[in-house]
Amino acid sequence: MKLTFLGTGTSKGVPEIGCTCPVCLSTDERDKRLRVSALVETDDARILIDCGPDFRAQMLGIPFRPIDGVLLTHEHYDHTGGIDDLRPFCLFGDIDVFTDDLTHRHLRERLPYFFREVLYPGVPVLHFHTVEPYVPFTVKGIEVMPLQVTHGKLPILGFRIGRLGFVTDMTDAPEETLQLLMGVDTLVIGALRWRKHATHQTIDEAIAVAQRLGARETYLIHMNHEAGLHAETDARLPEHVHLAYDGLTIEIA
Repeated sequence: MKLTFLGTGTSKGVPEIGCTCPVCLSTDERDKRLRVSALVETDDARILIDCGPDFRAQMLGIPFRPIDGVLLTHEHYDHTGGIDDLRPFCLFGDIDVFTDDLTHRHLRERLPYFFREVLYPGVPVLHFHTVEPYVPFTVKGIEVMPLQVTHGKLPILGFRIGRLGFVTDMTDAPEETLQLLMGVDTLVIGALRWRKHATHQTIDEAIAVAQRLGARETYLIHMNHEAGLHAETDARLPEHVHLAYDGLTIEIA
């Protein structure tokens, strides 16, 4: 199984519009971060995790093949704003979307034309499936375990897929979630910046979670410009903890 990081930035992306800090002015491509999204691929299946407003741009350089399932962590725009851009992939067939009840209801409010009995031509045909934390489901034969975490006070989803754990926008997690992530080969986890934040983990907090879980390799995502220059921050991290960057592809045992 392989994982491609389509986007590793926070809700404003990096560079931020109007900002002239060293990170936002950096010419290092690893410092240019689109909104969070990732593509999980095996020989037989392709799963998209989150579909933010940069989805179209993110997929232009990716081979055009079917998407077998979309996993949405929560309803915030930076994680769902690209749903309509799934249209081209419906050429291969209808697409299954898996998320929690709150996200499903919010998408029905924001995108009512997706849910009408008679769809006008060109609307992506998406089948929404409401999932519950700790009740596994399958996408083309791949088992996915949805996990509950909190984003500030908002309950959202993380996922375990085989030996991959994927958790973004987390501030805390129930013990049951942590137990189900124990010993993952690869942990992908949100780490906004060094300074404390009300609804996101800091880099140090994310590292502490990774060390508790015993992940073989950890990749930090959902960084804003305060995380620092990629080259400098990555060099500060403990062994086996890395700053992910847009376009990075890794193999997962």
